[in-house]
Amino acid sequence: MIMNEIKIYTAGDSSILIEFGQEISPEINAQITALVHLIKAQHIEGVADMIPAFSSLLINYDPRVVSYAGLRERLEKLLKLEISGESSKSRVFEIPVCYGGAYGPDLQNIADHAGLSAEEVIRIHSSRDYLIYMLGFLPGFSYLGGLDERIHTPRLANPRIRIPAGSVGIGGSQTGIYPLDSPGGWQLLGMTPVKTYDPAREVPILFEAGDYIRFVPVSEEEFQRIRKKVDEGTYECTIHKKGV
Repeated sequence: MIMNEIKIYTAGDSSILIEFGQEISPEINAQITALVHLIKAQHIEGVADMIPAFSSLLINYDPRVVSYAGLRERLEKLLKLEISGESSKSRVFEIPVCYGGAYGPDLQNIADHAGLSAEEVIRIHSSRDYLIYMLGFLPGFSYLGGLDERIHTPRLANPRIRIPAGSVGIGGSQTGIYPLDSPGGWQLLGMTPVKTYDPAREVPILFEAGDYIRFVPVSEEEFQRIRKKVDEGTYECTIHKKGV
C-alpha cells in the first residue's frame, strides 16, 4: 500500500476513518479489502466493527479497551506492510437469476433504452463478475461496480412503493440486489431466490465488500426449485476464488 496516499482521521470519540483517495476504483477497493482482512487476522483488541465504503474504511473501537493513539499506531504499521495475494483474495458468489416476466417487469424497458433485445441484455448483464464496493442503504444491499455501459438505464421517474426481496435491478450505472422488500426506483430485470440477507442465519449478510457477484440465468422451473431449497435451508451458493 502507498502510505502517502492514505489519510487517517478521528471520527467521533470511538471511530477512526481511513481515506484511501477520492476516486472509485477496483485498485482502491482491493487496498481496503486487504486491510480489512489483515486487521481481522491480527485480532486487535478493542476493534468492534469495520465498515468499508467506496474509498474509505471506518473502524469503530472501544476506547475503554484501546486508545485512539494506540490503535492509530497499529494501523499505521499495518498500512506499511505488503499484503499478499492470498490474504486479500476475493470470493465470487454465483447468484441464480430468473430474468424477465413477472420476475423482471422492466427488462423490456432496459432493452428498449439500450436499443437491444431482451436476450442481449440478459447476456450482457450475466457476462461479468461485479465487484462489491460497499454494503449499505439496506442490510446486505450491495453497491456493485462494472456494469456494462450499454445497459446503463435511468431510474424510474416514479419509484415503486414496494420492490420484492431478491429483485435484481439497474439504477443508472449500477446494478444490485434488493435484500428486503422496500421502496425503490431501480429498473427490475430479474429476481433471485437466494436470500442475500437473512437475520436467522449465523452470518446474516451473504457476502462482504471486496467479494464479487456473478449473475447466472436460470429458468422459472429452476428458480422455484432453488427457492424451495432456500426455504428448507438446504441451498448453498456456488462460491469461487477470484481467478479460479
